[in-house]
Amino acid sequence: MDTIFIRDLALDAIIGTLEHERTQKQGLLLNIAFSGDFSRAGKSDDLSYSVNYREVENLVISLVENSSFFLLEALAEKIAEKILAFERVQEVSVTIDKKNAALKAESIALSITRKKSSC
Repeated sequence: MDTIFIRDLALDAIIGTLEHERTQKQGLLLNIAFSGDFSRAGKSDDLSYSVNYREVENLVISLVENSSFFLLEALAEKIAEKILAFERVQEVSVTIDKKNAALKAESIALSITRKKSSC
């Protein structure tokens, strides 16, 4: 299995359950890894046998910046669902750091991993 990473994608979104979180965008840091068999792309040097990471990045940017989820869990699930829709992606991991969410820690983070169902 081969893996493509999108690292340290800094975006702003409406996220959270507190009143002030519903009106002001907050900083998020996303790290995404998606896997599949991209070996044919490596052998042929042909993008059609892989996943265009620019398309994935643009999709994530649009989704996050236009979202208004209450929970990191819900945002991560939606991102994973959209990335798994790419034909060659078999598994995705999404980690989201919510800056300034903790009392003393730098951030609060959530990480999920989802696999394409075999049905």
